[in-house]
Amino acid sequence: MKVEIWSDVMCPFCYIGKRRFEDALQQSGHQDKIEIEWKSFQLNPHLKTDPSVNYIQYLADRKGWTIDYTTQMNDQIAQMASEVGLSYNSTRVVANSFNAHRLSHLAKKYNLGNEAEEALFKAHFIDAQNIDDKATLVKLGTEIGLNAEEIQQVLDSETYANEVEQDIAEAQHLGISGVPFFVMNNKYGVSGAQALPVFLETIEKSFAEWEQENSKPALTIIEGQSCTPDGDCN
Repeated sequence: MKVEIWSDVMCPFCYIGKRRFEDALQQSGHQDKIEIEWKSFQLNPHLKTDPSVNYIQYLADRKGWTIDYTTQMNDQIAQMASEVGLSYNSTRVVANSFNAHRLSHLAKKYNLGNEAEEALFKAHFIDAQNIDDKATLVKLGTEIGLNAEEIQQVLDSETYANEVEQDIAEAQHLGISGVPFFVMNNKYGVSGAQALPVFLETIEKSFAEWEQENSKPALTIIEGQSCTPDGDCN
């Protein structure tokens, strides 16, 4: 069964949602029969990468919040992250995610999409790395098994730019206005970093329907004269 996940590396709820979904998938026991495809989404496509900008200040300015309120909200999200084993760094880099999405598409070519997403999330939210820096992206890509020269060629060109835009256009067509967004078996959508039971219930429901749709029909056999592979004909 296929699960498509629209996500942005910059989205704190996307990493939390990833963990909750993975925990639910593990509990379902269906992980070996589920194909996960990560899809690109950009929350702020016009953002200019600037490592010198304080993240809390950037967020406050963008949302029109006070520094105190922004810090409080950031701490609340960090607490949510800690509940699924993630230690968010409040000093993370303000960076455009488009090149990170292109790296993810390259990784998808080699069935390493999930590994790429995990590496990018960790780099941004925990290690406070610049996920728009080419050297950083080459390092992250090679650590999950991609070829450094191919990564550099992709980043130095427009390769996979169309694929990123197509994912975003598809999200708009489906009416997806925020991430994370999970589409299971092309039938059920789960919006946001839902609680584990919500993910588990939807996985179970969609998987049961998928299994029924793809089960081989039982044949009622009327026996008659025939030949078998060992040469017996009767």
